[in-house]
Amino acid sequence: MTGRRSSRARVWSRREAMRILGLGGAGLAAACGRPPETAPPTRSAAPVGPSFPEGAIVRTILEDVPPDRLAHGAVLFHEHMSLDLAFWDRLLGAENPARERFIGPPDSPYFMQDAEVMAAELEAAAREGVAALVDGGHDDMGRSVAFLREVSERSGMPIVASGGYYTDPFHPPELADRSEDEIAEALAGAAAAERWGAFGEIGSSAEITPSERKAFNAVGKAHLLTNLPIFTHTANGQAAEEQLDLFEALGVAPGRVAIGHLGGLDDPEAAVHRRIAARGAFVGFDRLGGGPDADGRKVPMIQALIADGHVDRVLLASDFAAARDIQRNGGPGYAKTITRFVPMLREAGVTGGEIHAMTVDNPLRFLAFVPPA
Repeated sequence: MTGRRSSRARVWSRREAMRILGLGGAGLAAACGRPPETAPPTRSAAPVGPSFPEGAIVRTILEDVPPDRLAHGAVLFHEHMSLDLAFWDRLLGAENPARERFIGPPDSPYFMQDAEVMAAELEAAAREGVAALVDGGHDDMGRSVAFLREVSERSGMPIVASGGYYTDPFHPPELADRSEDEIAEALAGAAAAERWGAFGEIGSSAEITPSERKAFNAVGKAHLLTNLPIFTHTANGQAAEEQLDLFEALGVAPGRVAIGHLGGLDDPEAAVHRRIAARGAFVGFDRLGGGPDADGRKVPMIQALIADGHVDRVLLASDFAAARDIQRNGGPGYAKTITRFVPMLREAGVTGGEIHAMTVDNPLRFLAFVPPA
């Protein structure tokens, strides 16, 4: 990472970030550096504050909380705080030079196995306007629930743990021998025992394999047992609509599903994104904060969704995973969605109310659920 900051890639302070996340009008005008009376009229944003069913909670790894308790900052629906080294060996190859980007140099501790370092990173994210994080790992990625719990306790950052299955190459052998119903029951049991607040990131390849299809069906059935929301991994948006088809065929309400990595579909018209939003599912832009070139291609897609009336369907996150991005190593840290990407939305004309909807209201509506009796 270089020390240069272009106007589009500017890293914002906590005060500036919180102003951007605040509701439009005077707050937005102040963030823009102009007095409220000279601010141009802004279009109507999402409704003020979401409503939740009676008894709805967000399940963090430490406690169940009313959704409103997390409404003071951004809720990032897909990040990673616990992956093991074996996951990177399988994903990249043990000899791949890119491996160091994610785990750091060989002579330094791996940050996702160092609770002190991770707690400091999440404390910094809280100062920069993050209210809660969703961890997208599970057993086949080497996620440790005990580690997440320790980090949450040390940092004070609410963490939502999730579970399920990644892509086919990571599926455990026993998946082939179990029925979908048996897998669903096991997932529901693990969710209760380990306090999962979601199923995710549930992965598929560019073409959904038979094993992935089985996993998606099992997760859909586990949702029906638990009411937990589901967020997915796509190969840069490929098979996105098929993922939603699988869940809907089982009776999963689209509003309980977020289709992930749709920022990887480089389409300014956002055709697939708009179809998914029109069906009622959430559209996940969850590889944000990577810099102006990558992020700049995603701004028009979000603008297209807003123009089509779908601001209430957009979710933002960074899928954080790389050692080079932690603040200890000079990177932007876990708040990079807020400090790097959100200013680009503002500069493109997205209002404060719309930003608040995408970073606060929408993820809370997605995560909130009523536990079954």
